[in-house]
Amino acid sequence: MTLGEYYKVNNITKADSIRHVILKESRLFEDSIRFNAFFYNVEVAQKTGNQEEYFRTIVSCQPFLNKLSSDQGQFKIYRHLGYYHSSMQEIETADFYLNQAIKLARKTMNNRNLSEAYAFLSKNFMISNQKDSALYYSNMAIKAARRIKDKSVLSQAFNAQAETYSFFGQIELSVAKNLISLQMAEEARNIYLLAKYTREIGQSQKLIANLDDAEYYFRRSLGYARQIHDKRQMALAHTNLASVQLERDEFSSAIKNANLSIKYLTSLNDLNGLGETHNILGMVYKEQKVYNLASSNFNKALVYYESTSNKEKIAGVYHNVGTVFKEQGKYKNSLNYLNRSIAIREQYGAQNQIYQTYRTIADVYKDVNNTNKSLEYMELYLNYLDSNTALQSATKIAELSESYRSEQRERLINSQADSIQRQQQERNLTATKLENSQLRNNFQMYIIFVFLIIVGMGGMIVFYRWRSVKIKQQQREAEMSQTLLRTQMNPHFIFNAMSVIQSYIYDHDTNKSSKFLVNFSRLMRLILENSPKEHISINTEIEILQKYLEMQKLRFEDRFEFDIVAEQVLFDESTIIPPMITQPFIENAIEHGQLHTIEGGFIKVKFSKENNMLVISIVDNGIGRKESEGKNNNTDHKSMAMDITSQRIESLNKKHKTSGSLIVDNYNEEFETGTKVLISLPYAIEFNKTRAPHEKSTNNRRRK
Repeated sequence: MTLGEYYKVNNITKADSIRHVILKESRLFEDSIRFNAFFYNVEVAQKTGNQEEYFRTIVSCQPFLNKLSSDQGQFKIYRHLGYYHSSMQEIETADFYLNQAIKLARKTMNNRNLSEAYAFLSKNFMISNQKDSALYYSNMAIKAARRIKDKSVLSQAFNAQAETYSFFGQIELSVAKNLISLQMAEEARNIYLLAKYTREIGQSQKLIANLDDAEYYFRRSLGYARQIHDKRQMALAHTNLASVQLERDEFSSAIKNANLSIKYLTSLNDLNGLGETHNILGMVYKEQKVYNLASSNFNKALVYYESTSNKEKIAGVYHNVGTVFKEQGKYKNSLNYLNRSIAIREQYGAQNQIYQTYRTIADVYKDVNNTNKSLEYMELYLNYLDSNTALQSATKIAELSESYRSEQRERLINSQADSIQRQQQERNLTATKLENSQLRNNFQMYIIFVFLIIVGMGGMIVFYRWRSVKIKQQQREAEMSQTLLRTQMNPHFIFNAMSVIQSYIYDHDTNKSSKFLVNFSRLMRLILENSPKEHISINTEIEILQKYLEMQKLRFEDRFEFDIVAEQVLFDESTIIPPMITQPFIENAIEHGQLHTIEGGFIKVKFSKENNMLVISIVDNGIGRKESEGKNNNTDHKSMAMDITSQRIESLNKKHKTSGSLIVDNYNEEFETGTKVLISLPYAIEFNKTRAPHEKSTNNRRRK
């Protein structure tokens, strides 16, 4: 069993070769061992595409429900029985078993199982053409997967959502989600999933006639499948390549790839895969006008699909058979098969595929001079095209693919750079060992040499000590400056900002996306320009805070208010302040104080002059420090903000011989909610500066 688990990841062919041995040997052991052997057989049969063996074993596992005390074992049975009945189009029975699996996953608080069960429930709703429910449960699968560290589980949850979007004809969204799945699988180094997802992305590219990109992804899938000796995915990749070659009229290459696929799939007894390949082969012979071979392959495809009750694929073959009869002039037979295709798709499968059949029926009626019927079906076809955006998404999908490839190249370059760095470190280590060997061999000579150096440098000790202290001080200031910059340029804030902009773009909200992007650009420029400076004007500090708070308010849809108040004397005297000393605390108030969850949430910032000190007050009515820590939030960023600010105040106190301070307390002492930060800094002004006209007229400057 342990060897089999290893082969399931690294060599599918060998995993398949030992499953019968495992089943045979397990008969000598107790129920729990026999059950594990049965389920090894189930999972390998599913991976190799042997659906007949898979379904037979699943049904035979049902008696274990009353024998097993293990929640994990019962979960597996419920989940796979749900998939079995879903495949048989027994939607209500599948729904029952999958909900039982969800209950067990919740009971054991197993997010991996919960994500998996939600994903299969999503597919069950997808098959029954309930789009909203399918998307809802795929989102639930993603949420559950995010709670664990296994990127493979998260990639499968995103893939379930991609499959739903593809089923309902939203190809662009399907590709976008599958690219996320692909990235997650790469991070998890799961070759099996990489082979599967690249092939599915290729199928989406082919659907919108991006044949070059489709071929690129199919060949990548073939390469991944070869790495783990997965004959089924190798065969399916060859079938997909044959479909691309069919579109390019490269018929001999298409036939060669299809026959190679059939050889693999026959040995694996993958009936669905054989149905798909014979269907492609039938289309090749139809294009060559070899109608007897086309019909023969279509009939084989129907036999395979009927044996697995794959209604959606049967409808596709009926459509193709109808096109063959049309080209032969057998219009009655053609309409019979085309209407049967429509009838099946109206009841099962993706209804968005019907529009191609409408177009073919319109052409049939045109050939028999039935103009009214031809116009009727052509109108149905055109109405679908008007409401369908899949065929208009080619450019966007191409951009997504190119963006993914660019990121992949960048990751490869970084990986190579890391490899070169490691090699350099190894060379340095080797050189150090050789140097140490030489030092041991010439120990006496080096003692004399070191003694002479000490004598010669004796007079310079004081000088170098002073210089060392100065250098350390400069390094410390530089480190603080860089740390401050990294604090301001919080990656989470930037990624969240990008996500908000993206969501506005997808929602076609150009006003909000433009406003957000302008504020974001201005904020980044202000931060990058002013972070290296020792002091900035009070105007600039307020502008940075204003831009930052406006963006956060827009991001959280105006769920909190803010006030920035400064005394007039600060502008009259051209007060200066260390750059962005307040922003980390404002960020903490919003992110960790969760202002967007508080009714009437606010944050107030006040700048004033007291006893020749610049006093800054930051007050919010968030959930408070105690509750924030209780929610297991990461406090690294908060503590880093306080440490940096304390160090900066200490440095300013030494320089100006003042007693600046940082005090953090609860805003509401009774309920321990909200936070009140009081920062006291040495008061400094900028001389020889001409104040702008608007600064002269400002009275109790206030921004909200």
